[in-house]
Amino acid sequence: MLKVGLTGGIGAGKSEVSRLLVSYGAVLIDADRIAREVVAPGTPGLTAVVEAFGKDVLGEDGGLDRPKLGSIVFADPDKLAVLNSIVHPLVGRRSRELETAAAGDAVVIHDVPLLAENALAALYDLVIVVDASPATQLDRLVRLRSMTEEDARARMAAQATREKRLAIADIVIDNDVPLEALERRVRDVWAELARRAHAPQQPPQE
Repeated sequence: MLKVGLTGGIGAGKSEVSRLLVSYGAVLIDADRIAREVVAPGTPGLTAVVEAFGKDVLGEDGGLDRPKLGSIVFADPDKLAVLNSIVHPLVGRRSRELETAAAGDAVVIHDVPLLAENALAALYDLVIVVDASPATQLDRLVRLRSMTEEDARARMAAQATREKRLAIADIVIDNDVPLEALERRVRDVWAELARRAHAPQQPPQE
């Protein structure tokens, strides 16, 4: 099994890269998706979030109002830290369960938005960073996700710097490019990942 950490700043296009890797045969463990699952209605995670932030973060359906919670935590680092202390252990536990269920020769992609922020690089055999310029990120968030520029900048500022992410990268995928170029790059990366996953283990050096 090859364990790969995949990360990138918000709006960098990490989801498209993970989609392509899955289409080539990777097993995806999506931390964002798991983070939603562990705070779904009726879960201990949601109970803990409501205890920390109050019932105002619930929607009319009893589920978490993610935009409202986001507007609170991304404007206050201390509140963001509280949320992370609730959600991250739950996500980690579920991620380990899914990894254990994967085949022994699989390429397992852990899609982890906050990989750099939480110093998680050592957990993986290698780290892939999807990189885009801050201007590109801002444009995508405003144009494609309908965020206000203020909210987009706050989300970006709450994450690690571009330099910090690149510093932990074993492989960088540039996503300031047309889709066709991105697809070619990801195909090449997949070929390298598959080669590493199936390479014979080296005997220990004496």
